[in-house]
Amino acid sequence: MKIQRLGAMASLALVGSIALAGCGSDNNSGTDSAAGAEGTSSASAPADCFEGTLDAEGSSAQKNAFEEVGAMFGEKCTGATVNYNPSGSGAGIKQFLGGQVDFAGSDSALKTVEKDGKIEAEEAEAACGSPAWNIPLVTGPIAVAYNLEGVDQLTLTPAVAADIFQGKITTWNDPKIAAVNSGVELPATAIKPFFRSDESGTTENFTKYLKAAAEANWPGEPAKTWDGKGEGKAKSAGVAEGVKSTDGGITYVEWSYAKDNDLGVAAIDNGAGAVELTSESVGKAVATAEQTGTGNDLALKLDYATKEPGAYPINLVTYEIVCSKGKDAETQKNIKAFLKFFASEEAQKAIEEVGYAPLPAEVQTKVVTAIDAIS
Repeated sequence: MKIQRLGAMASLALVGSIALAGCGSDNNSGTDSAAGAEGTSSASAPADCFEGTLDAEGSSAQKNAFEEVGAMFGEKCTGATVNYNPSGSGAGIKQFLGGQVDFAGSDSALKTVEKDGKIEAEEAEAACGSPAWNIPLVTGPIAVAYNLEGVDQLTLTPAVAADIFQGKITTWNDPKIAAVNSGVELPATAIKPFFRSDESGTTENFTKYLKAAAEANWPGEPAKTWDGKGEGKAKSAGVAEGVKSTDGGITYVEWSYAKDNDLGVAAIDNGAGAVELTSESVGKAVATAEQTGTGNDLALKLDYATKEPGAYPINLVTYEIVCSKGKDAETQKNIKAFLKFFASEEAQKAIEEVGYAPLPAEVQTKVVTAIDAIS
């Protein structure tokens, strides 16, 4: 089921929120929701269905993945509705801390160090009445996406990318770009960078990459707010659309948005040769991530400066941030059911088709264990 076929889904998008409603099944006998799952096609995995509504908010990076999986879940489960508002990672965490949503999506794990007199992880534990867990479910490679007439193949190094987004390289035929693109005819077109104007986990992860892989060229510290150059646009859709309509445009955006907008995607050379963005090259990088959380808190540390041959280095992991033990048992049961389906091989394969990379087996096993432990 491709996202382009989700016409019914699009009609439910109101005030930036995506309502993923259960579509029902052929079994309308009024029996319990588990029976609805049994009525689904034997060609796909069953889901632990429920009747009720979940509300989630956060990362726009996972919007397309959430749409796809939510529609699949809705087809299997009568009466289950999962609402997702892709307002951005920062906004999602704030809503979660305020008890306004059942879980949040964030492209960065909850902070365990103090910022502005607060520690996010401690705030979340206080809101939950139990430790909050970061559960990675969506691997969203960050594409350095561009629109340059006549150029359909491009390689960038970390230093060159940093200089572009610092405004130090201003034309596409700059010698620094030409040096890593032998044989490519580069025009004198002005470079027009676009960045996320809202608080964004994508921004934080991209600046983590630039800082780790090209520290001498990127003076700023990684953050959800942009401190480089360019023109700001709201959310992933905004920067992708900005580049699509601008010859010479370039941005950092999730792969799915680059694909949806038919943008060029640069290969990245971290020092071991140019690596194209593919599911395989992303999986190779994510599989080496270090777990920094403890137990079922699966916060990960990606190696952005990796020189592993064939590993695409600019990635983000979107976490579903949940209470490990919630105040409402029924809500926790429903969250567990939906996330367990999201982690399934069926769902992970489906999101690969719309521009994401499935979880590496090593990570997926830990994710399923963590979800099973939610209570």
